[in-house]
Amino acid sequence: MYLRHATRRKNGKKYTYWTLVRSVRTGAKVRQETVAYLGELDAEGRASAKSLAREITGGEAYNAQRSLFGEEYAEPISVRLDRIRLERSRTFGNVWLGRKLWRALKLDELFGELLPAGREGVRWADLIEILVIGRLCEPSSELHVAEKWYRTTALEDLCGIDEERIHHVRLYRTLDRLLPHKEKIEKHLVGRLGELFSIDYDLLLYDVTSTYFEGNGSPEICKRGHSRDKRPDCVQVNIAMVVTRDGMPLGYEVFPGNTTDVNTVEQIVGMMEERYGRANRVWVMDRGMVSAKKIRWLRSTGRRYVIGTPRSELKKWERQLTEREGWTEIREDIEVKICPGPDGVETFLLCRSASRAEKEKAMHARFSERIEQGLLSLQRRIARAKKPIDRGKAERQIGRLLQRNSRAAGRFSITVTDDPTHPGGIRLAWTTDDRWQQHAELAEGTYILRTNVAEWTHEELWQTYIQLTEAEAAFRIHKSDLAVRPVWHHKADRIRAHIFVCFLAYVLWKTLQKWQYRAGLGDSPRTLFTEFSRIHSTDIVLPLADGTGRKIRLRCVVRPDPAQAILLDRLGLTLPERIAPPQMIANSSSSEM
Repeated sequence: MYLRHATRRKNGKKYTYWTLVRSVRTGAKVRQETVAYLGELDAEGRASAKSLAREITGGEAYNAQRSLFGEEYAEPISVRLDRIRLERSRTFGNVWLGRKLWRALKLDELFGELLPAGREGVRWADLIEILVIGRLCEPSSELHVAEKWYRTTALEDLCGIDEERIHHVRLYRTLDRLLPHKEKIEKHLVGRLGELFSIDYDLLLYDVTSTYFEGNGSPEICKRGHSRDKRPDCVQVNIAMVVTRDGMPLGYEVFPGNTTDVNTVEQIVGMMEERYGRANRVWVMDRGMVSAKKIRWLRSTGRRYVIGTPRSELKKWERQLTEREGWTEIREDIEVKICPGPDGVETFLLCRSASRAEKEKAMHARFSERIEQGLLSLQRRIARAKKPIDRGKAERQIGRLLQRNSRAAGRFSITVTDDPTHPGGIRLAWTTDDRWQQHAELAEGTYILRTNVAEWTHEELWQTYIQLTEAEAAFRIHKSDLAVRPVWHHKADRIRAHIFVCFLAYVLWKTLQKWQYRAGLGDSPRTLFTEFSRIHSTDIVLPLADGTGRKIRLRCVVRPDPAQAILLDRLGLTLPERIAPPQMIANSSSSEM
């Protein structure tokens, strides 16, 4: 990475703005990618970042990290310069940052209370921390953590746990210890995140996704169902999550893989309100989450909501969609129209996006062309046939063609009839439906929202619904950056605990995202973890020149490069210079660490 600056003059004064840039190779080309906009890097900005760091880390200062450092030598010692060497290089920066986030959320204190030290060789609280930080920094299985990842990081020094004591059986048992405390941990996180970032919980975004298994999962919850991962060949579980308008997690629940989205609503709403109270919250859900029955339930129980409607509802509003009056442009690309519901209780918001309309129009044209080409190809094959063609096979071929291009299948009316006068024995004909085409043109780029919140403007309603992208982003991070899928566990509780570890890692992820955004470093935590993973700790071995064969081992943290130093400075963090290992080593090589 490197720094790039631009200068601007305003009112006779010169301003210099800095950007952190890295080179990325794509094939044979190299392009520059902006990592973060750093602004002017002035003293005021640096002070603001340090103040934010004190707020997040609880005021931890440089002197509070002295336990990481080795003791200083008070007198000079002669060493053999020709025999100085480096050993035991470990990744340091990313796991060190992960532990900062863990303590920022006071999870060390919470797990210390929930799982106090007993007769076990390693505290369960420490093992949970290792699992979550591992999921955050390098998502992998518990077996990989035990056999490779842990010993390649500086967590052994930071946690004070020898690598020989970390093995996969102990990590599996850690999952068993973690799960019973799920509700208490979620409540703690809600309170702590609210303290750090002043989060409002008046608006809750709710969505469901699925995650699949390699191998056979527990028959209790692992079922076949609608796969969002395009893996219908695998069993799965469904994960329902509730987040705030900023994407901060409030809680989640795991359902069997064959549970429909609609059947999760009452349980999730009831669970969240039982834990945190009903208050005056507004629930935001996508169109696939609710049915007419669930909407009646929400209304009858006095709950407020903003919900997307199925596309079939568009036919009920064709007249209002064709009318030109009443539309308001709220964005360059978006226009909306408020319509009162038939019963006077609900409000419907008709929304139309020009760019989305162009996209859907192109999709319909592409699918229609594919269907026509497929029908023409089949028709030519029938015409060239020298013996009768099985009518059932031809109809199944047409069915597969329509299934692959379902978005335009309704446009075509296709008939296959017997024709003894033709060599192929059948005749294929089709027509297009003009009414379908007219409705498609009207519906392209259009969607409808329904709500019983009366005091919001049309722009507030639309903006609230669009925030569902935060819930979608939460699932995307779980699947891509935290690798919640595929699941390899076979026991129901281990499956739930695996998902809970991913959830805790996501909370740390969102904490860092908020932190770096407020420090002016964008909103990509993965970029920070990647850069900090290049900061290593290493042992400097200094053979003494006194002829005794003794050595001094200094476990140091490699000095960050200028770009990494800027990131640390904007976050208000200071790397330790040394970690405390045994420094004086006997002349026997077997005693070296």
